Amino acid sequence: MTDKVEADTSSESFFSNILKPGSSLHPTFILIVDATFAALFAVLAGLLFATSGNIHFIALICIELCLWGSVKWFMNELQNSTPNPSSEASENSNETDAPNTKPKTQ
Repeated sequence: MTDKVEADTSSESFFSNILKPGSSLHPTFILIVDATFAALFAVLAGLLFATSGNIHFIALICIELCLWGSVKWFMNELQNSTPNPSSEASENSNETDAPNTKPKTQ
């Protein structure tokens, strides 16, 4: 019984945080995106097999794989570009500690 309550709480917290900034880096969100793309690929591959290699499904599979790759690339770049709070604090302290060395021009 407590497992169900914990599962409901975690799913509620996931869905309540889905539209907040930075939510695309949440591991559950990444897992759901990957599962959705994998399911779409499975459906398209099944339709490709059912239609005996229809060129339209080959094109759709290529588009889906390119979209999946671009989403994964974007998430990776977003994760790499997220600044650490400690690095921001050190940059701010360097700016305030440094004397104004810029010469005044008239």
